[in-house]
Amino acid sequence: MSDTPTKPVRPPEKNFKLVVEYDGSAYCGWQRQPNQPSIQGALENVLQRMTREAVTLHGSGRTDAGVHALGQTAHFKCRSRLSPDDLQKGMNGLLPGDIAVQSCQGVPLDFHARFDSRWKLYRYRICNRPVKQAVGRQYAWQIFRPLDVAAMEQGTRHLVGRHDFKSFESSGSPRDQTVREVMAASWQHNDDHLEFDIRANGFLRYMVRNIVGTLVAVGMGKLDADAIPALLRAADRRLAPATAPPHGLFLVHVQY
Repeated sequence: MSDTPTKPVRPPEKNFKLVVEYDGSAYCGWQRQPNQPSIQGALENVLQRMTREAVTLHGSGRTDAGVHALGQTAHFKCRSRLSPDDLQKGMNGLLPGDIAVQSCQGVPLDFHARFDSRWKLYRYRICNRPVKQAVGRQYAWQIFRPLDVAAMEQGTRHLVGRHDFKSFESSGSPRDQTVREVMAASWQHNDDHLEFDIRANGFLRYMVRNIVGTLVAVGMGKLDADAIPALLRAADRRLAPATAPPHGLFLVHVQY
């Protein structure tokens, strides 16, 4: 009989899918950045402590500085023996209060949070009243002038469908393909609070915030609602109104 110790068998690689909620107020955005706090960085640091592996987290997309999420999706691979339930509980015990893992589940090894997504839903919140808002101010853009919601709804209808959204892409971040399909877009309003929901098969950088800025210009009477088709055809960011601030934007859901 040999006294040679047997080499421990490494567990097989596994793939885990996370759904994450976060308040983006204190972060430079989703993507890890040197010397800046990021959502990705905070999650990876906790996962590496738990699994003792160099974990890389892949998100469904990047949210910018100050943008929030109710349902950001990400995946990572590791060889840990921890169960999905153990990972979720452990992460939530170690993460700061402004980041929470809503679910963790095992998925096939070929699942990819970004490339496998079918559509995403974003929501933008506006507080529209003449008096300053204190509670909730970090989660809504306050506009003091009254907005014509009916005109904004009219302008929104021009966005639904397959269009080139280059006029609503952030300058300095060009892509070869700027055509996207907006499956649904609508406004809901309750007293002095407005919510804009938009669902599409993909989004350009700042696309939602640029659209909201344009629709607010319509609501203020600075732009005609029926001018939006011409903006789309122009494919020129310089012709569209200013970008809405980040703190009113939420990534709500990613569909697979």
